[in-house]
Amino acid sequence: MKLTERPEPQAAINDVIVQVHAWGFVPTELTWPSTWTDRRGHDRTPSIPGHELAGVVTALGYGTTGLSVGQRVFGLADWHRDGTLAEFVAIEARNLAALPGDVEFTVGASLPISGLTAWQGLFQHGRLQAGQSVLAHGAAGAVGTMVTQLAREAGAYVIGTGRAADRQKVLDFGAQELVDLDSDVLEDVGTADLVFDVIGGDIQKRSAGLIRAGGTLVTIVGPAEARPADGLAVDFVVESACSTG
Repeated sequence: MKLTERPEPQAAINDVIVQVHAWGFVPTELTWPSTWTDRRGHDRTPSIPGHELAGVVTALGYGTTGLSVGQRVFGLADWHRDGTLAEFVAIEARNLAALPGDVEFTVGASLPISGLTAWQGLFQHGRLQAGQSVLAHGAAGAVGTMVTQLAREAGAYVIGTGRAADRQKVLDFGAQELVDLDSDVLEDVGTADLVFDVIGGDIQKRSAGLIRAGGTLVTIVGPAEARPADGLAVDFVVESACSTG
């Protein structure tokens, strides 16, 4: 990557222009085809990476509704468009949500990928209901902490996995239990209605055997290698639309 000057983006239909105050960047996105090509696979370099952002709306495209100039927003830019590592970005209005005035821009920009991943995995793909139990792997990580908080807020019983050093952090985020994968036996947790997998491999395979009848294994590490005997396995990539709230 290199620092360069680019023309200020123009707002297309249903777009807004956002002045970026904070952004998030995932190093692995430099290996994603969508960083360098359009939806048809055509080269679109030089391109601007980055997808998470928080900032202020400075212009509205034709037909844009629901947002206004001067509004504080945060969101997740489309994978195949120029991203957020810039002073201004053109982004579809549907990929933004209002950022409350008491939330700092840096906090807002840190939420979209992990927050939407957790939300979509739990509620859209996992169909989590109050009273169910969730086994949240990597509960001290970016996605795992969001999974734990959202599941607990929804009335679920949350069992987190991680390391002993992260025990208090995981419990503070709302988990009722922590399984130390370095020393505890995973199978001792019993069964769960939903497993949220961010690890894959052997842990994913063992976790599939812990899912109750009708439960779901949700994974974000690629195609599921293991499936519950009497349940579903879902692998997904987070979508950028913020319509879930």
